[in-house]
Amino acid sequence: LITGGTSGIGRATATQLASRGANVTITSRSLATARNVADKLTTESGTAVDPAALDLSSLDAVRTFAAWYADRHQRLDVLINNAGTMAGKRRTTQDGLEWTLAVNHLGPFLLTNLLTPLLLASTPARIINVSSENHRSAKQGLDFDDLQMTTGYSPSKAYAASKLANILFTIELNNRLGPDGVTARALHPGVVATNFGKDPNSPRWMGLAMTLLKPFLATPEKGAATSVHLATAQPNELDAAIYWASSKPKHPSESALDNAAARQLWEASAELVAPTN
Repeated sequence: LITGGTSGIGRATATQLASRGANVTITSRSLATARNVADKLTTESGTAVDPAALDLSSLDAVRTFAAWYADRHQRLDVLINNAGTMAGKRRTTQDGLEWTLAVNHLGPFLLTNLLTPLLLASTPARIINVSSENHRSAKQGLDFDDLQMTTGYSPSKAYAASKLANILFTIELNNRLGPDGVTARALHPGVVATNFGKDPNSPRWMGLAMTLLKPFLATPEKGAATSVHLATAQPNELDAAIYWASSKPKHPSESALDNAAARQLWEASAELVAPTN
């Protein structure tokens, strides 16, 4: 299962895994887009790729999708939390959550938890969280007194915090699920030429920057390499390192290795995604 699998790194990841014979489901906020891309990937790979609609900014949509997916599948070997965004200005979701944190962390957090029974039924299973080297910009760690940045907000600050959250989430996933056969890893895909800056919610400067820098950026296929490696590597090839880049272990920031912060983030996230009625 690959979230955000209709463009960029996600699409390249889906193509490579389907070409190896994997049964792949890709998601997009638009079911029409997911269907269109899935048809193309099925033709390109020779393996049927399934489409699905998933809006990670909506907790209800995540719950609906997870129930649908679990009803249709008896197992889930690999969950790749690939979808990501950066809001151009502070905005909130229909659930009242800061947009970047919701899409990049809270939505995937809820999705992963809802699909955990399926992952546990499929062991050895893997969870792959696409983070970023940009997590290092969150030098002071996460502010648990203001996770949603009601003060001092900036797009880059919110994005860095969400990418740090991806790694801390990965640590706590391993602590909780590792003993039962579910392995979690986080990764940096590289600086890749994707449609990331074309999202209408992204800062305007990002789209321009991506256009200007495109000749110098890695291809989506190269950006997908680490996700594919982590999804397909034999257990003895999968180093114990939490964070990876260029298909190799890489040391993340010290803030990303804080077990206490990982546990605190889990508890705070669980409260934020809990049903309100």
